[in-house]
Amino acid sequence: MTRIDDLGYPVVVAGDVARHVAAFARERGRPRAIVLADRNVAERAAAIARALGRNTPVLAFALGERRKTLRTVETVYAALVAAGADRGTLLIGVGGGVAGDLFGFVAATYMRGVAFANVATSLVAMVDASIGGKTGVDLRAGKNLAGVFRDPAAVFCDIGSLATLPPRHVREGLAELVKHGIIEGHDVFESLETLAPHPFAKWPWETVVVDSLRIKAMIVSDDKLEAGAREVLNLGHTFGHAIERVTEYRTSHGEAVSIGLRAAGLLALRTGRFSNDEHLRVLSLLALLRLPLVSPAADVDALVAAMASDKKTRAGTLRFVLPRAIGDVEFGVTVPARSLRTVLGRVAQAPGASELR
Repeated sequence: MTRIDDLGYPVVVAGDVARHVAAFARERGRPRAIVLADRNVAERAAAIARALGRNTPVLAFALGERRKTLRTVETVYAALVAAGADRGTLLIGVGGGVAGDLFGFVAATYMRGVAFANVATSLVAMVDASIGGKTGVDLRAGKNLAGVFRDPAAVFCDIGSLATLPPRHVREGLAELVKHGIIEGHDVFESLETLAPHPFAKWPWETVVVDSLRIKAMIVSDDKLEAGAREVLNLGHTFGHAIERVTEYRTSHGEAVSIGLRAAGLLALRTGRFSNDEHLRVLSLLALLRLPLVSPAADVDALVAAMASDKKTRAGTLRFVLPRAIGDVEFGVTVPARSLRTVLGRVAQAPGASELR
């Protein structure tokens, strides 16, 4: 078990989180708790409820990116009212990134705010969505356009759940690890290159997750409301969110971020920021991790339109996060429209000799 206290709330990384959640509740004076869960992890949620005791209820919902909506939020509100939740209730959300975002938003807004503990059961949730206080849901106009910044009372990363996930679902979180490696620099990036050829069963997951969390925690602690440098954590995401939306979320978040990292590298190349060698190094790592590099969204006009609602847009101008080197990332970058459209067309094709022209 590892505990990180850099953000003003505990982040616990462990293989058996149920007892740690129960211990946390005892520290808070054993408030009444309700467990909210993605139906896919209902068994793990039930184990947490048993550890809490006192007939703690589990309210499970069908989630997924297509259900990350205000309509689902209203469904959860209604269930909480029926269960008698009040301002003294501790809500415990169990699931992946969608669950953390949606349940966190529910907790931040139900009765104007109740305490929330996030139990992350997917790799992408552990290393990205669970910390930083971002909550939210998607609107028809774009991804995560309704939400608030509100820190959880605690975060628990359920490392044991990774062994229960299909390899594809574990792989989705790897794009966020690569993103952190590009931001932090060569030691972190090199460790991923070393691990990449090995089966997931041989990965030291607690160490991998903790190292990634420390990178994000360091950035978030200096910019909690994303007013400046925290934007570097959106590397690959402006492209990725657009791909998700245009494909109607048939492309998962992790897959879209992987393609977005390639696109960000290409755009950095075209604007003279990134070296050919380092771009190829990023592509090689993504390929070794069996992450996608080719966008299934080939309609450049649709992608540009989707990007127009990105949260980093200012006064109608798109701003990007681009790498200058592995370990050096620039945010708030504006680029010529022609360069953007060229890159969007290129990522719909497999990398080849033309990648570096």
